[in-house]
Amino acid sequence: MKTVVVVGGGITGLSTMYYLQKTVKENSLSVRLILIESNEELGGKIRTVHNGPFKIEAGADSIVARKQNIKPFIKELNLEDQVVYNATGKSFIHTDGMLKGIPEDALFGIPMSLESLAKSDLVSAQGKVDALKDFYTKNETFTKNDSMGLFLESFLGKELVQKQIAPVLSGVYSGKLNELTIAKTLPEMLEYKNEYGSIIRGLSENKQKYQSKGNKKFLSFKNGLSTLVDRMEESLDLVEILKGVSVNKIGREDEGYVLSLANGETLETDFIVLSTPHTVAQKLLGDRELDEDFDGLINSSMISIYLGFDIPDSMLPKDGTGFIAGDNSDLICNACTWTSRKWEHTSENSQLLVRLFYKSSNPDYERLRSLTNQELIQVALRDIKNSLSISGNPITSEVTKWHEDMPNYHIKHPQIVQSLEAKISDNYPNVLLAGCSYNGVGIPDCIADGEKKAQEICEKL
Repeated sequence: MKTVVVVGGGITGLSTMYYLQKTVKENSLSVRLILIESNEELGGKIRTVHNGPFKIEAGADSIVARKQNIKPFIKELNLEDQVVYNATGKSFIHTDGMLKGIPEDALFGIPMSLESLAKSDLVSAQGKVDALKDFYTKNETFTKNDSMGLFLESFLGKELVQKQIAPVLSGVYSGKLNELTIAKTLPEMLEYKNEYGSIIRGLSENKQKYQSKGNKKFLSFKNGLSTLVDRMEESLDLVEILKGVSVNKIGREDEGYVLSLANGETLETDFIVLSTPHTVAQKLLGDRELDEDFDGLINSSMISIYLGFDIPDSMLPKDGTGFIAGDNSDLICNACTWTSRKWEHTSENSQLLVRLFYKSSNPDYERLRSLTNQELIQVALRDIKNSLSISGNPITSEVTKWHEDMPNYHIKHPQIVQSLEAKISDNYPNVLLAGCSYNGVGIPDCIADGEKKAQEICEKL
């Protein structure tokens, strides 16, 4: 009997096991499946906290609805009746001491029409004229491995990118836009430029792809995103799940491997999927030949602060769902989601629930990192007062620190991952790297990566 061990019980590890088990059942294979998670609960960066009248997502807060693999997956798990969608509304950028709306007909701040560009309050008349060169300037040099920021600036102009697009995209992908690759952010923008001669025209022609039914771009579940994790765990009836168990070392033995566990036990296995942060995978393999590549991968950090108030969320600006702090903002936070407005299921009585983000790109991050949770809450309260003119003491709060735990897909990331996977394939047969450190940060991307890794193993089985 062959054995497959997945190390890491986040969404990628769970997905890998889900698809492995599915193939094992369909083909009546004799395979031992083991999932190991160092924490007491599965889910990784997905964790729903039920706190009084509020449902709080300590990690990821939603799933991009337009990703083609997610709805069939939810249907397969029989969770369709649990799905909820975001309430639609304006997103703002806080700049020059005020909130200015991001045009609704835009993707991550990138205009999807000439009308969207014309109506923007974030860009000057000259900035809008500069953006028109997108319609008559050809792409002759950019490839998918080039900088997303430089690509957009070359065709849409610096002002539009810096004032309207960069605050959004940099926030989503946890890095400076000039250091992020086209391949790992929005590769279709390059495709549109090449096919239609214009990014804006390409988006306009493919608008339906980005506008889900009712313009609902994100989804979650009535009882929070942990619903997905719980259902996946329930479905793994053939899998041995070890929680609260860490792996200390991976060693070679004949044609297989031995995992040394922190509890003193050992496990022999034929296949290993390392669905962990890259720093953990590096430590477990302990191979100097891999260190240069591993060290080339970069993580960023983030502090998330939820504040729940005993006041109605009607105190918020009408039709708004949150804001991003621009370069000219006097706020300390990088962004703020008006959670109770954007996700009605998170607040039973429509009481105000907001989430503030403080990222390692923030000049204040190192100072913030040294503060206690109570001190961080005071920082967040000042930001809420200065941005929304709302004062008061919260009735609940939740502070989560993700230090050096947010993958940052810089320019050299694709080449490093390719090199790393090639070396591991040569030196560690049947050991696979999986997860957001390498192949996509969104939940649908992680599920797709888990499915891909399961297929690779099943082909060999």
